[in-house]
Amino acid sequence: MNHNDILIRLRYTFDIKDSDMLDIFALGGLTLTLEALRGILKKQEPDTARDQALSRENLERFLNGFIISQRGVKRDKDGQEIPATFDMTSDALINNVTIKKIKIAMTYTTDHLQDFLAQSGKTVSTSELSAILRNKNHRNYKPAGDQILRNMLKGMALDYRGKS
Repeated sequence: MNHNDILIRLRYTFDIKDSDMLDIFALGGLTLTLEALRGILKKQEPDTARDQALSRENLERFLNGFIISQRGVKRDKDGQEIPATFDMTSDALINNVTIKKIKIAMTYTTDHLQDFLAQSGKTVSTSELSAILRNKNHRNYKPAGDQILRNMLKGMALDYRGKS
């Protein structure tokens, strides 16, 4: 999946307005103009580079901003702000990190994720989903393919926006 395709699907699912998208990016540490946002939200041709419209870092900035917009700033026990993490260190991690950050932002459980996948016609066992959500250095870590992320986003859209 292209990076901006992930963003487009999240925007559709949660019905996020342009002004809110700009605010979410700002919370993640990226200031955009409305024209730049509209350029990012244009559908890319299938044969273009995955990050032509939106870099991996900026996708993660959006996801970090999404977490902050939904849950607030994370603080340590002394009340100091904990900076957001940047875990998308390679293209192989994009799908896993995206799933994790959506799960955090929306306070989903693995049952929610399995329900979303089931709504889109994909069955994933609890252990397989657990392997996807693990740290990349864990011995039972499993990379999530584009199909898993695509089906999860589709199931979320069906859940939030209905089947019409």
